[in-house]
Amino acid sequence: MKEIFDNLSDEFSKMITKRYSTSFSLGIYFLNEKIRQPIYSIYGFVRLADEIVDSFHEFDKDILLAKFKRDCFEAIADGISLNPVLNSFQQVVNKYHIEKELIELFIQSMEMDLKKEYYTVEKYDQYILGSAQVVGLMCLQVFTEGDKTGYEKLKNPAMKLGAAFQKINFLRDINADYYTLSRNYFPNVDLATFSNIEKSIIEDDIEEDFKLALDGIRQLPSSSRNGVYLAYVYYKKLFNKIKNSPAEKVMTERIRISNARKFGLMFDSIIRYKTNTI
Repeated sequence: MKEIFDNLSDEFSKMITKRYSTSFSLGIYFLNEKIRQPIYSIYGFVRLADEIVDSFHEFDKDILLAKFKRDCFEAIADGISLNPVLNSFQQVVNKYHIEKELIELFIQSMEMDLKKEYYTVEKYDQYILGSAQVVGLMCLQVFTEGDKTGYEKLKNPAMKLGAAFQKINFLRDINADYYTLSRNYFPNVDLATFSNIEKSIIEDDIEEDFKLALDGIRQLPSSSRNGVYLAYVYYKKLFNKIKNSPAEKVMTERIRISNARKFGLMFDSIIRYKTNTI
């Protein structure tokens, strides 16, 4: 029965999420049970594409990503894939009517990572749209469960939250991106002379994204609000830690939040949610 394979595929996406991201796993755990698996499936898809462009250095990444893209759209059209991650993802795309354009934009950003890019403001915005904002919109389509009015109302805040998360990731991973992968996403910034002034400008931009995103989180359905708020709290804490670190430290080490601290943030966010203080 295909149901057995579908369930196995879902478990595989869930396992990928838990193996790769403690913070997102915690956030997903605090979603309503009925929408946890679709978000695991979206994360598994995104994670696998990201691994192709970031990790598989001994293989032809262009060929791998092209095959991944082709297999993805075939899976959506056919309603099945022998790749468990894509099989799990296609179920979500077809059930929640996730627009193919969002998937196309995501893949385009992954393709940008395969070549040496000089990021202008336009390319920076294009990359963030595809790599983060559309992922937020995929999740929002699950959270709103077919409510088009709710989706349209929360679309901009969801994109702002995705943008904030991605920009924080850029700062967190700036050392590995620059020295290992030869990437610099920030336009008009020379990372060889990265300064506190440039870092502060980037942080001001993130602060603005966060402000606009929080209002949207407050308006999410109760089934998703707590889990998304937990992710927000985690990233806000990471952001504050990066803000309090000089540019030199950010360029030489990966700023982290310990797992113990993540669990502390989890309980704090639950209290805030229960007392309606978010």
